[in-house]
Amino acid sequence: MSSTAGAVKASAEEQHDLAIVQSLLARQRRVENLVHRQDMPRHELVENLVRKQHLSELKTRLDQMPPNRVALILEVLPQDDGILVWELVAPDRGQEILDELPDALRQGFSVAQHWLRKPIRLNAFELQNGHLRQIPVGSLEDLAATTPIWVDLVAPSREERRWIEKVFGLRLPAGDDLTDLEESARFYIEEDGAVHLHSNFLLDKADESRTVTVAFILHNNILFSMRDEELPVFRQQRLRARIQPGYVTEGKDVLIDLYAADVEYSAAALEDIYAELEKVSRTVLTPQVTDDEAAEILSDIAKEEDLNGRIRRNVLDTRRALSFLIRSRLMSADQHDDARQILRDIDSLDGHTTFLFGKINFLMDATVGFININQNKRVSKLTTISVVFMPINILAGMGGMSEFSMMTRDIPWPVAYGAFALGMAAVGLMTFAVLRFIEKRKPGRSQGL
Repeated sequence: MSSTAGAVKASAEEQHDLAIVQSLLARQRRVENLVHRQDMPRHELVENLVRKQHLSELKTRLDQMPPNRVALILEVLPQDDGILVWELVAPDRGQEILDELPDALRQGFSVAQHWLRKPIRLNAFELQNGHLRQIPVGSLEDLAATTPIWVDLVAPSREERRWIEKVFGLRLPAGDDLTDLEESARFYIEEDGAVHLHSNFLLDKADESRTVTVAFILHNNILFSMRDEELPVFRQQRLRARIQPGYVTEGKDVLIDLYAADVEYSAAALEDIYAELEKVSRTVLTPQVTDDEAAEILSDIAKEEDLNGRIRRNVLDTRRALSFLIRSRLMSADQHDDARQILRDIDSLDGHTTFLFGKINFLMDATVGFININQNKRVSKLTTISVVFMPINILAGMGGMSEFSMMTRDIPWPVAYGAFALGMAAVGLMTFAVLRFIEKRKPGRSQGL
């Protein structure tokens, strides 16, 4: 696990980082030897503190370096120093650094720190007696020993990509290409006959809903699928193909059934939207809805509207992919009929999404209407209060004039102002009674009309 400095071509900046790491390691050894020879109380505690201090400084320096530079340092350092540096690498950077190392060094460091390796998520599926047999792949030899019709990869590492290239002669697209590819170039056929499709699949969780891009490649009658995370549609497809004999016979069957499962999954998500909107409807159609309830209703409606929009976009993307397969004339007659049936199912889902958009708009308008009614009630109460106190304010202004004091100079002021206050209260009560009487008469007049 060692190499000479002359075997590695490094730039001046890389040589500078290497020199710093070597200097820190040498200083750590010198200080540790010095502390170790000293006779002092609590010797082990002091030695551990010194070691942690130097390792912390070295780790800070390593965290600032890109993975390729750390890999270069691991190539140059002696074995013991290399293991020490490797143990300081953050676990989330271990895979990136391993991908930059030569094969011989990569295997050694993988064994030395196996917990840093990301679990391999590559599965090959062989057809045996009409059933799909799932084969987890943990090495290049495992993959080379299979005769799959479907190879499924979840967030593959660079090493796993190299396995695919060596065994099948196929270069997988980069992770960024899954999302950065132009919409118009998501479905195409290469010169060697490999069919590429980049499709969106729905992921509907309790706390969030989003679409995940999946790359499909049909190469030599083998379907390769690649995505960044697991999807319920793929789990359902694997279970169904294992249970039902004759469910699939080749890679194109798997691809078509994955699209069919995605449509079924979207239909189930639409049913969930129906159920949620029914709950909202029961609340909205009550005689009274408070502002807090209205705010909660609007939040629920917004979530369902977003999910409905994602479902509509998802089935649109599936329709485009199936249309491309039909136009490419790569499918058999039975596969063609299956694709047509999926397209008819998508057409039926379009009607449901349109209906749900209308229902959502109605519930939104009704909720906003309740908010307006509550606001009008508050404004009406404020208007009533203003009308009641308007004559009182006028009388209060008159009571503060000097003429009132002159008219009541022969009357003791507590009696005069007490009677005046009672008079204002009586006027306020009379005004309030008149307003209530008018309000009660309004429905009667409207019915009489």
